[in-house]
Order: sequence, then C-alpha cells, then structure tokens
Amino acid sequence: MSGLEIELAGERVVLLPQKALLWPRERMLVIADIHFGKAASFRALGIPVPRGTTTENLLSLDALLEAWDIAHIVFLGDFLHAKAAHAVSTLRAMLAWRARHTRLRLTLVRGNHDWHAGDPSELLQVGMVDEPFDVGPFSFCHHPDTAAAGYVLAGHVHPVYRLSSGWESLRLPCFLLGERRAILPSFGAFTGGHVIAPLPGERVFVLAEQSIFPIEIR
Repeated sequence: MSGLEIELAGERVVLLPQKALLWPRERMLVIADIHFGKAASFRALGIPVPRGTTTENLLSLDALLEAWDIAHIVFLGDFLHAKAAHAVSTLRAMLAWRARHTRLRLTLVRGNHDWHAGDPSELLQVGMVDEPFDVGPFSFCHHPDTAAAGYVLAGHVHPVYRLSSGWESLRLPCFLLGERRAILPSFGAFTGGHVIAPLPGERVFVLAEQSIFPIEIR
C-alpha cells in the first residue's frame, strides 16, 4: 500500500489513495467524515439503502493499520452521522473493532453531524475535542474556514473533482491543498461528494483505483 509523500507546513506527510492522510513523525492517521451509521440512519427513515457500510469502514481502517505504523487516529468530524447511528448493531461492530485495537489512541474533532448525533459511546474510548485541535504546525478542524493558528487540516466538504473528456465526465474524490489549509476527501462509504472549483494556487490530488495523482489546474 503506497501513497504520495509531500511537505505541508514543514512536515513530511503522505496522501493515501485510501482517502486518508498519514503524518509519519507522529504515527498519526488523519481521516475526515467517516459518517458511521449513515446507512442505518437512512433505513430508520424508511429509505431502503444497502447494509454493511459500517463494516466496510472498519475493514478500510484495518487495512491502513496493517499497512502503516499508526499509533493515533484523528477523525476530522462527522464520526457519527445522526442519532440513529447509535443503533445496537452499529455499536456492536464498532466495539468489536475497538477491542482489537486497544492500544490505539482515537481523537474526534467534533463536526456538525457530531453535535446532532451526540458523542460516541464512552466504551469506544474516543477523546473528544473541539476545533481547532492544535498539534505541532497543524490545526485539526472539521470546517475548512475555522480560524486557527496552524495549517488547517479539515473535512466537511467531501471534495470531488470532475474529469471531463468530450461528452464523458467522471467525479473522483480528491485532496484540495492550499497555502493555509488542506481539505481531505470523505473517508466513509456511502457519503457522496461535492464538486470543487480550485482557486488559483490550490493543488488537487485525485484518487482512483488505489492510485493518487496530481491534476494540472489551468
């Protein structure tokens, strides 16, 4: 499992095609918008959507933990999608995953969905913080426009980039990197995306089929 190594705020970080960012010096994995229980929340409203998104999210985390030396995961908000995400089946799956990773530190920077859903169960042993959460040169946030002292790493937007060729177009998740902030793609399954229009000076890195590549902005 490989990624793209770049420098941000004087630190070496790795952009991962699995829609996460790795900060090797801190052994930290940064994830935005995992939205546990989103499918369950839709089903609670009577909307027929596929099951298994929580399991898919947890398996994706497991794959990253196996591939990289990680001691700390920072979730950039929207850990739970809604109050219905506290469903017994969702919590049971998450607790089973936590039991396999008891030494792993978890920190959640509260996002807008977290304020509505409520904090996750204390049994999951997730440290709760408000934005900005400052570590070294970085300010970990949910909202990209949060006033912060450091270089902002944020989510919320679920950025995707539209690639077009003639009549064909394709929307792909991406990282959006600017001078003072970076917006991470949504990590969670079944979360959708928002097409971004990069500003001058911003860089876009698109994710496709376990690969990551830069887009030349004209």
